[in-house]
Amino acid sequence: MAGKDVASMFAVALFIGAFAAVPMSVQSIGVCYGVIGNNLPSRSDVVQLYRSKGINGMRIYFADGQALSALRNSGIGLILDIGNDQLSNIAASTSNAASWVQNNVRPYYPAVNIKYIAAGNEVQGGDTQSIVPAMRNLNAALSAAGLSAIKVSTSIRFDAVANSFPPSAGVFAQSYMSDVARLLASTGAPLLANVYPYFAYRDNPRDISLNYATFQPGTTVRDQNNGLTYTSLFDAMVDAVYAALEKAGAPGVKVVISESGWPSAGGFAASADNARTYNQGLINHVGGGTPKKRQALETYIFAMFNENQKTGDATERSFGLFNPDKSPAYNIQF
Repeated sequence: MAGKDVASMFAVALFIGAFAAVPMSVQSIGVCYGVIGNNLPSRSDVVQLYRSKGINGMRIYFADGQALSALRNSGIGLILDIGNDQLSNIAASTSNAASWVQNNVRPYYPAVNIKYIAAGNEVQGGDTQSIVPAMRNLNAALSAAGLSAIKVSTSIRFDAVANSFPPSAGVFAQSYMSDVARLLASTGAPLLANVYPYFAYRDNPRDISLNYATFQPGTTVRDQNNGLTYTSLFDAMVDAVYAALEKAGAPGVKVVISESGWPSAGGFAASADNARTYNQGLINHVGGGTPKKRQALETYIFAMFNENQKTGDATERSFGLFNPDKSPAYNIQF
């Protein structure tokens, strides 16, 4: 998960409007489980915490055998990342992909409800050329193993989309994403997108209101190209991804929000109150979809825990819904 100056895409004329909360579909909410900390609970305790809170989706960032074992028969739906360090190896050959599936999927599925495999998370630079070959090889390996119900995708940073305001102007910034989109269309897999209104607001608080960034009333923005109106920055960002998929020739590909969240400490506008407001608003909102796609939007909050060994901005260590002792960082109702 990384912040980027996406705010320039959202220089908007804001005016007062109404906000309508949409009832959620609880099935659409998961939480990302990162483990970059030296004080976190055991994998089995973490799975029990998910179950006790009614959280029925999880994302893990590598094929963590302990976590996969703990997830057996839990019913929790899983996004399983291959890990960026495995991307070039899996892209190199179908046999490498087959070995990865044999070692990391076959021993656990279907007792572990693996829904999606992410071939890379926020891949940058020349490594992006490995995404489509890795996806193709994983699809072939899963098919050969009789596991083609598991869908293969990749998880993108929001800056993979350019011209994202108004949302209807969204287009993929680089050509490899058109290949990704067409492959997803051919397999029926969703595009995984990491969407963070926090970073857009942090980088451009003059043009973006805190209320608009945190699902609060008071701001309405109209897309002049199609007449759709937006009362949350999150919806505008997601619909820019949908617009980019359309322009890439893949209008039927759905979007899964593979990360979204708000930090509770460590930087501008990073507070427990703002984090609670955003994340509770997200949970309550996504069941109703976006103005462009009025259907439940499967969403994974980043993250389960504050991770004390993450590098980068101080905020990176404060995205957790829970402290390492399993106490809530702030109150959230799933």
